[in-house]
Amino acid sequence: MTTATAENAAVTPSAPGPAGTALVIGEALVDVVIHPGAEPVDIPGGSPANVALGLARLGRDAELDCWIADDERGRAIRSHLVSDGVRLTPGSDGAERTSTAQATIGEDRAATYVFDLDWNPPYPAPAEPPILVHTGSIAAILEPGALTVEQVLRDFRASATVCYDPNARPQLMGEPGEARAIVERLVALSDLVKCSDEDVAWFYDIDEADDHALEGVLEGWLRTGPAIVVVTRGKRGALALTSSGLRLEVPADPGVVVADTVGAGDSFMGGLEDGLWSEGLVGAHRREALRAIDADALERVVRHASRIADITVSRAGANPPTRAELA
Repeated sequence: MTTATAENAAVTPSAPGPAGTALVIGEALVDVVIHPGAEPVDIPGGSPANVALGLARLGRDAELDCWIADDERGRAIRSHLVSDGVRLTPGSDGAERTSTAQATIGEDRAATYVFDLDWNPPYPAPAEPPILVHTGSIAAILEPGALTVEQVLRDFRASATVCYDPNARPQLMGEPGEARAIVERLVALSDLVKCSDEDVAWFYDIDEADDHALEGVLEGWLRTGPAIVVVTRGKRGALALTSSGLRLEVPADPGVVVADTVGAGDSFMGGLEDGLWSEGLVGAHRREALRAIDADALERVVRHASRIADITVSRAGANPPTRAELA
């Protein structure tokens, strides 16, 4: 985390909202990033790890349950996360090798991935019950670790707001229908679900530009349990729907200059979670209040997430902002 200097320490804002811990369970890996005409560069990443990092940089107490090795890449991941305040659960470094994702950046600045993964995390035993639990992406699908992930969501619903990002990875998730069954099961366990239009298009075999079909999927998810579902749509901005019937569109900022899109969705997800935390809407005891979120609060949360994602895409790699940068 960026450390405040003596000059700015007094004005660095603290994280608003209740005290408590966010437990994130999911993959931490090394992104081997390849830009056109450049040598590959190792950058610590992984969708859930990026969410944990984003929360920690915003001043939240974040603990990550992952599966890395005590090798050079694993130690680089640990250093990257711990230096910004993320704690790793005991046993998270028990893998034989640290997983990698080769991220090739195209001429349009978007990333495509090729993975080499091992996923079998320990069951977490946090010192105190978390008030927010997050998972998503590969961790929720890839066995044997996916079984641990689902059990964690079921067990910690008693204390926590459950947040889920399906984050489709076609290279790893098999047939869309098989993956969709798992996604729908986890959606039903969740309070907040964030996805992209590309995710929904792959899982449900629809055109990502077909808003009617897209909203039909989101409305179906809402009927199974979540309070809020948010979909990001690239240059078309974000759409949020709630179980109480609210519908909100937040346009994309046309002035953002994109360096690359690595970590953009993860930053947006962390921003949603941080925004709800600031509104006092995290924790199982706030589940009914979350379901009754009003339009103004919902807009504040989604705009906050969009701003965080805009900062992330404006610089290379999964590099979310600190709360001081937002201020």
